Amino acid sequence: MGEALQERRGAALLPRSCCRPRGVAGSHAELPGCKMTFTTTTPAASVAQAFFCLLLCVPWGSSCPPSCQCTERAGAKAVLCSSRHLEEIPKDIPRDAVFLKLDANSITRIPSNAFRHLSHLEELDLSRNAIEKIDRAAFKGVAAGLRTLDLSSNRIRSIPKEALLALNAKLRLANNPWHCECALQEVLWEARLDPDSVQDITCHTAPREEYVGKPLLQVLDAGVNFCSVRQRTTDVAMFITMFGWFAMVIVYVICYVRHNQEDACKHVDYLRSLPSTQDHAETTSTAL
Repeated sequence: MGEALQERRGAALLPRSCCRPRGVAGSHAELPGCKMTFTTTTPAASVAQAFFCLLLCVPWGSSCPPSCQCTERAGAKAVLCSSRHLEEIPKDIPRDAVFLKLDANSITRIPSNAFRHLSHLEELDLSRNAIEKIDRAAFKGVAAGLRTLDLSSNRIRSIPKEALLALNAKLRLANNPWHCECALQEVLWEARLDPDSVQDITCHTAPREEYVGKPLLQVLDAGVNFCSVRQRTTDVAMFITMFGWFAMVIVYVICYVRHNQEDACKHVDYLRSLPSTQDHAETTSTAL
């Protein structure tokens, strides 16, 4: 009896067998993800080997944000932060995240380099937030690998085209209060938009009242070119500026000529007021 008790007290965890696949026969105790086999050894060696076994068995991946849930999807890490009342993008998202869902929160802005450390990111869902501002470098670092970006159902009125045109991802931009302008037109022409959501990109505001409430694609199909409108506006502004400078030059020349004429007239009047040389000679002759 005493010898059996001593053997149980001296039981140790062998590193080579602590993570044995489930179902392998033998005396073992289970930890999550591990099978640990006991064998007889000294108490000091038991502690050391148990600690080493825990180091091998505990997964040392990056931590998960406390407001999110991290799971595996098709062998890739998915970070689920949907409907968590977030007001900004979490700072501690695991670097090996492939799928990131931040939908149905209260995020108002996507700052520069917000996802720069997520080099494995392929799908990003930011729909149903309160996003109003997106910085030019918001998606810097993930542009090459991102396959899907959902920005639908936010409060986005305009967006720097540099933020989206660098992406290869399929974009969803529907149900935002867009201001129809040249930048949005260029995004529609050059970016990879989700075909199912293009018709839901409508003009909440526009340069002309007749475009308000209509799908942007419909407006463009009617022959409207917001970029040419901007170009005409720029041309008109340049023409007005050039005309102003030209008018200033003309006014200056006129003033200069008039000023010189006045000086010339004054000089002539001065010369006329002086006694002539002939009168001076006649006066001298009479005196003699």
